[in-house]
Amino acid sequence: MAGKSRSGQRIEPSFSSGKERSDDGFSAGERIAGGGRSSGRESSKRDSAPEPDKPRRSNRRRKQQKRRSGGGFFGFIRSAIYWGIVLGIWAGIGLAGLVVYYGSRMPSASTWSIPERPPNVKIADLDGSIIANRGTTGGEALALNDMSPYIPEALIAIEDHRFYSHFGFDPIGLGRAVVTNVITGHAVQGGSTLTQQLAKNLFLSPDRTLERKVQEVLLAIWLEHKFTKDQILAMYLNRVYFGSNAYGVEAASRRYFNKSARDVNLGEAAMLAGLVKAPSKLSPARDPAAAEARAQLVLQAMRDQGFISEADIKTAMSQPPTRAKSYWSGAENYVADMVMGQLPGLIGSDIKEDLTVDTTIDMSLEEKAEQALNDVLAKDGKKLSASQASLVSVDATGAIRALVGGRDYAQSQFNRAVTAKRQPGSAFKPFVYTAALEMGLTPNSIRNDAPVKIGNWAPENYEQKYSGPVTLATAVAHSLNTVAAQLAMEVGPDQVIKVAHRLGIESDLQANASIALGTSEVSLLELTSAYASFMNGGFKATPHVITKVTTASGKVLYQANFDNPPRVLNPDVVTNMNAMMAGVINFGTGKAARIPGWQAAGKSGTTQSFRDALFVGFTSHLTTGVWFGNDDGKSMKKVTGGGLPAKAWKEFMIAAHKGLTPTPIFGGGQIIDNGVPMAQSAPGASQPATIGGIISGTLGNGGQVAHQGQPTLQQRPAQQQGNQTAANDDMEDLPPANLANDNNPYSANSYDTGDIPPADIGDTAPTPATARPHRTSLLDVILGR
Repeated sequence: MAGKSRSGQRIEPSFSSGKERSDDGFSAGERIAGGGRSSGRESSKRDSAPEPDKPRRSNRRRKQQKRRSGGGFFGFIRSAIYWGIVLGIWAGIGLAGLVVYYGSRMPSASTWSIPERPPNVKIADLDGSIIANRGTTGGEALALNDMSPYIPEALIAIEDHRFYSHFGFDPIGLGRAVVTNVITGHAVQGGSTLTQQLAKNLFLSPDRTLERKVQEVLLAIWLEHKFTKDQILAMYLNRVYFGSNAYGVEAASRRYFNKSARDVNLGEAAMLAGLVKAPSKLSPARDPAAAEARAQLVLQAMRDQGFISEADIKTAMSQPPTRAKSYWSGAENYVADMVMGQLPGLIGSDIKEDLTVDTTIDMSLEEKAEQALNDVLAKDGKKLSASQASLVSVDATGAIRALVGGRDYAQSQFNRAVTAKRQPGSAFKPFVYTAALEMGLTPNSIRNDAPVKIGNWAPENYEQKYSGPVTLATAVAHSLNTVAAQLAMEVGPDQVIKVAHRLGIESDLQANASIALGTSEVSLLELTSAYASFMNGGFKATPHVITKVTTASGKVLYQANFDNPPRVLNPDVVTNMNAMMAGVINFGTGKAARIPGWQAAGKSGTTQSFRDALFVGFTSHLTTGVWFGNDDGKSMKKVTGGGLPAKAWKEFMIAAHKGLTPTPIFGGGQIIDNGVPMAQSAPGASQPATIGGIISGTLGNGGQVAHQGQPTLQQRPAQQQGNQTAANDDMEDLPPANLANDNNPYSANSYDTGDIPPADIGDTAPTPATARPHRTSLLDVILGR
């Protein structure tokens, strides 16, 4: 039984070496089936028996360890891929979290809207051509189809050639930019799309933060969803900064090329597109060479993208390089500034939308005016210490046809024609004489040209020379200070001021005796416009430059109406004043202003110590005022109103009247007394008197006056009269045919001083040795002397 029992006992095979197994946690001695015990002999056999499976178990263990250690090179690759995926997932989760977080800080997408583009004001001349654009942008917005086709092509080629294929954010372009920048070691390409750039310009600050970048991408995706590609491109081109204070492609085109973006060529479009990267640094106004080099890169990019051919590049490169001025230039910018100053008051509010302003400016006259001033300054300005000049020209209604506020707008934007107020000197005297004529005097009335003292003030003539009794016409022609001062006291300074204000002088005037010599400051614009009342026959000429203001939709916000101006002067007074001022040009201090073939009238003015010199005059067509001087008030070298200003006046007026048929000034240059021509009221008169006859026939018999009150005129020999309205092709500097020529008794006396009229105001005036013996005059009788 014992043997059976032993033979029947089954012993389980074991592959264990007796050591602890790590795979299941049990030892070999514990793994016995049946009774769970073994005899010592069996145990001894197992301990002494060979273990053929031991090498196999060692190999398995080594393989397991090898697998645990990574499996060599391929194991490293597998691990890198694995961990890369893990990190990518976590990075995606983190990025999504940032997007959600920063997105939650933005307003609701339902409230997003495109900010209104800052309003632009398009200022047009008489013919509708653009003078200038004003506003924050500096140019109007154009539709994409209205631009030169080269512009959007150039921009896409250099900034975002995948523009029409991405969804606002371009991962491929961003990756390419990162790789390129890493390889080159510095920033060569940008990863932002045009849509992202637009989003940044429209909604975000320029801060370079992660939050702003995330918001930029979200806004770019929204823009792509909301608008078409063409709409996005048009918005971008109309708002992007191009340097030199130009926002939008239209402003930049006019700034750098002086033309509309509709008309730019391939080379110019490439230059504009190149500016977007660094508008200030690459501006052709600042660095033309850098701008040109960048434009070449744009052209190459356009060729690579298939927009243009190699032949197109050669054509573009053969064009002369752009030479933009450093600043806005041109006299028309003085007008544009003036318009912007007046506009809010005319439309009754601030500018809130795009506007078109129609003006009275004639750009051809504007250019001629600027040229005339520059010509005279270039020739004589430096040697005569005259550094600045201004000009205003108006028509009979007061419409400003030309206005130049200074020598160079790029150097100084101060408008000397409108803003500056200066003493007009003797150019103010016509208001004194007008007041005298309204009190009953005539051009033939006599006053004594002699030293006079009014209170503590003693006005003097130039060179302290005097002529005794003279007519008012003579006094005007030769700008006699003593006579003007006497008349101012006769009529009263208050009356002179009333006349000046009635004609359009708006500045405050001082009611004192020296007002006769123009000591109260006025602007050139108001002075010139007041003279226009003489040109148009006595109606007020209110100066104005804006005729109409309309919105982009065509709504009229303002319409000027100057059709019914008030009458401010009696026609007979105007006739006599015009005749006397014609004598200024033909026989007096304004001879340098004679216009061949045209009747003209005017008055020169020079202030104390030659600080200011003016000439204001008119034909039947235009009234023009010219000023010369220095901004700091420094004295010029004996520059008078009959000098540089009269020369510039003449140059401009000849150019402005080219091609026009000459017509006489109002009154034809004749003197009227009590409603009839002066010569007809005198005994023995056989022909109409002209201003030449008045001046030349005033004194006879060695200077004795024929009558104390209203002297009889001595008629000049009959002269052949020409057709006043016929064009004069002979450009000799001759007076109009209906006026007497220059051989009058005063041509050789002390008042014929060429271009230097008496203008200075004396402090205290001792009686000069050259003064003529005093003769009793009508003034002496009135004053009881």
